[in-house]
Amino acid sequence: MTTKKNIGIKGLLLSLLFPLAINAQQKATVSVLPSADSPVINKNIYGHFSEHLGRCIYGGFYVGEKSTIPNTNGVRNDIIAALKELGIPNLRWPGGCFADTYHWKDGIGPKQDRPTMVNQWWGGVTEDNSFGTHDFLDLCETLGTEPYLAANVGSGTVKEFTDWVAYVNHQGKSPMSELRKKNNRDTPWGVKIWGVGNEMWGCGGNMTPEYYANLFKQYSTFMTDWNNSDKLFRIASGANVADYHWTEVLMRDIPRNLIEGVALHSYSFVEWEKKGSSTQFDEAQYFKTMETALKMEELVTKHSEIMDKYDPAKKTALVVDEWGGWYEVEPGTNPGFLYQQNTMRDAMIAGTTLNIFNNHADRVRMANLAQTVNVLQAVILTENDKMLLTPTYHVMHMYKVHQDAKLIPVKFTSPEYKLADKSLPALSVSASEKDGKKHFSIVNIHPSQTMTVELDVKALNLKNASGRIVASGKLQDFNSFADPNKITEKEFKDFKLKNGTLTVTLPAFSVVVIEAK
Repeated sequence: MTTKKNIGIKGLLLSLLFPLAINAQQKATVSVLPSADSPVINKNIYGHFSEHLGRCIYGGFYVGEKSTIPNTNGVRNDIIAALKELGIPNLRWPGGCFADTYHWKDGIGPKQDRPTMVNQWWGGVTEDNSFGTHDFLDLCETLGTEPYLAANVGSGTVKEFTDWVAYVNHQGKSPMSELRKKNNRDTPWGVKIWGVGNEMWGCGGNMTPEYYANLFKQYSTFMTDWNNSDKLFRIASGANVADYHWTEVLMRDIPRNLIEGVALHSYSFVEWEKKGSSTQFDEAQYFKTMETALKMEELVTKHSEIMDKYDPAKKTALVVDEWGGWYEVEPGTNPGFLYQQNTMRDAMIAGTTLNIFNNHADRVRMANLAQTVNVLQAVILTENDKMLLTPTYHVMHMYKVHQDAKLIPVKFTSPEYKLADKSLPALSVSASEKDGKKHFSIVNIHPSQTMTVELDVKALNLKNASGRIVASGKLQDFNSFADPNKITEKEFKDFKLKNGTLTVTLPAFSVVVIEAK
């Protein structure tokens, strides 16, 4: 029989043991398997997204040429400098849902003569078209990044679409090239990456995949490469999360010579209808968010398997051109502007998602974080003349070493992060090599336990190493305008390289990148 005294002793023992359990370390062994057949991690996996949504463009990127905030042709100089340092390989514009209501000719010519429109998708605000094709493509030139134009299929025409292609790409004499020259741009920009509509299963027109596949073939047929050099990279509007039938139809019905990429959209959240606060969340909400984030592994695997059936040579890329965390907007802000803060939870989403993309580099060859400035999982936030870099920015900055590097496959069994009756892999790893350097990006998503990771790197013959880390005291920590550097990259030294084993000790909820040679 259990006495009250025994219950008291048991409770005391549990209270003493629980902190030890929280601080206990878990261990994992990672086999590093270099292979001559490994794919290159396409730099375009590290792409970004800029939609006419909330304060992404206006009040974010673009403040206007007359602004007192230092700018180049109306675009903030501090944002230009930050994105140059980040090394963004491509930038998607103008949407998103906005793309299928956007008529590009409204955004060219003298700004005072441009017509206005109502942004029906995002807040019902009036769009004055002061940031248009020239502004965006000139910005991409300044950044040294590849433009990705998402064009209007939902409410546009084939002629409108192909006129845009000619306007930005045609070198010779034609109505569209003459119009471009009239607008003070003699040489074409040579835009290669084109989205043929966006979310055609939803805001792009609520279409069936069979109907859209036929539309795509029509638009793709009339897209001419006016550069007469490299082919255009035509991306079909792809599946919403686990809609595998959508991918099946596109791959089955669209000939390989008409398509270069199939898109996929998937966001991370607590619950779709009740997304929760971006900063005030408990462990259960964190667990649910990471559960949807790590679902990306399954999505990429299953969509790739369908693509492999029709395209075993992997000529068509899987393009995850919208991904990231999605929560309720910050209190007091316009619900249609999707402005949210960015915590260590978002650093976990970024680190694990990019590791998944790296490890699937044979098929995933482009992706776009949603979005760049002031919207969803942004890398930059602004407030009047102030600007800050989010934890997601710092993770992507550490990870830029993987761009165009050769994948080094890894194999391991992850320790578990358990909560109630569910569990998630606590560890995420990817590795690559470039210019004689090897990089290992490692994420520990566990909110309370340290992770010791032993990487067997004997085959790489490494001699020395250094490290960087993104970490903080609480999962809910974020950079504010009052404290913009609360979370930054820091030097990381809690590792050792000895006898062909790289032993790394990761704090709870941290992202580490080790460089070795």
